[in-house]
Amino acid sequence: MFLMVDSATLLGADPDLAAVIARIGPCTLHGDNGQEPYDALLRAIAGQQLHGAAARKIFGRLCLLGEQENMDGPPPSPARLLSLSEESLRACGLSGSKLLAMRGVAQARLDDVVPTRSEAAGMTDEDLIARLVTLRGIGRWTVEMLLMFTLNRPDVMPVDDFGVREGWRRIKGLELPPKPKALKEETARFSPYRSTLAWYCWRVAEEGKKTAPNPLTA
Repeated sequence: MFLMVDSATLLGADPDLAAVIARIGPCTLHGDNGQEPYDALLRAIAGQQLHGAAARKIFGRLCLLGEQENMDGPPPSPARLLSLSEESLRACGLSGSKLLAMRGVAQARLDDVVPTRSEAAGMTDEDLIARLVTLRGIGRWTVEMLLMFTLNRPDVMPVDDFGVREGWRRIKGLELPPKPKALKEETARFSPYRSTLAWYCWRVAEEGKKTAPNPLTA
């Protein structure tokens, strides 16, 4: 788990963030959803450009094709996924590009490009990002979400995320969201607890919205 007391102390030293923490309460980001990186990447691919309910339905259909035939997971193993026909994968609701991306992740797991949780524990954030963004359909943001929500990394600041940028704009009373480079520079002082900072930015960005919070970043 993230060290909430230490992170609150560092973030709370900033008056604007102290007000946010007082209003929203303690950070509830735990950072370990129990998934293997392979599983998390497949889930991320299934959910690209989709709302939460639709993404969960598609991923559930994929999981039904796995060895346990359970829509709650896990998804098919790499070898099994590669053996499935294009027709059966498309029947889950996967587009051609997502199908290719998932097959690429499966092959990469067999080739040890996608690490296990235990292997990932010995790699730095940047090493994991550099390795995984070489895969089709996997960008830096996707790996950052993997770092934060699967591997429990405490110091990730996804500066390309619109919600994070919008949250920071509101926290600081800016006219426009900061550019990614500027946000990276402005938030460097909150290392090593930038994952907690990103969580608060998401919460602030969602304040006043009638829609439910994004389950990925909740």
